[in-house]
Amino acid sequence: MIKHHPTQALLKDFVSGDLEASVAVLVASHVEMCAVCRGTVQALTEQAADEAFAAVSGMQSSTGYVDLMWSFDPAEDMVGNFDAEEAFLGQGNGCGDGSALAMIDAITETPQDARIVLPQTVTEIEVAGKRISLPRSLKSIALKEWQGMGKLSRARLALDDDERRMSLLHIDKGGSVPTHTHKGFEITLLLEGSFDDEMGHYVAGDFIWLDGEHTHQPVTQDGCVCLTVSSDAIHFTQGVSQILNPIGRFIY
Repeated sequence: MIKHHPTQALLKDFVSGDLEASVAVLVASHVEMCAVCRGTVQALTEQAADEAFAAVSGMQSSTGYVDLMWSFDPAEDMVGNFDAEEAFLGQGNGCGDGSALAMIDAITETPQDARIVLPQTVTEIEVAGKRISLPRSLKSIALKEWQGMGKLSRARLALDDDERRMSLLHIDKGGSVPTHTHKGFEITLLLEGSFDDEMGHYVAGDFIWLDGEHTHQPVTQDGCVCLTVSSDAIHFTQGVSQILNPIGRFIY
């Protein structure tokens, strides 16, 4: 059962479109997995729509504004004043139909090599011999190569969002992330499996937002896959992992 959710304020910013791109992707992914937050987002969306319509109605009442959508008559305002064939062929401005057709030929004859190639994206991944479906919000974001060390592996998502980095993180059975805190914020959405730290037990769908006020050591018995966003480096606080702190800015 999902116990950790985005705050009401964060969901409201999500509905209004005020979140950074990477944060919005994580919130959207959680909403897809969480019936409770789907209901909250639906209610907030309806509330925002009601407020928008009320604002428009108030403007009309106070200014005498008439909605042009309702006073516009296509039969009177368009048909009599616009000749589509004439506009297309350019006969009204001195251009013959040959030039218009030639322009179409030039567009349709674009060489194959000149076409835009979109990045390859994925809808599911395979880790530890198990296939895991990814949230729909990730379907248009390319996934880079996996890199790993020991029981930890990570794949960046190719989303340009200033200093924020979005990744898929896999921790294999019995693995852990060394004790650390955060120089910025770190958001974790658990996609598969479970893990524990000093603050609790987490299962698929849990949304965890941590910052410099938190220190923890995530540990998983059965393995887990997480979607994460970090705004800055983590800072290791114990053991030999502390030797990585000087270069933490380059590996978060």
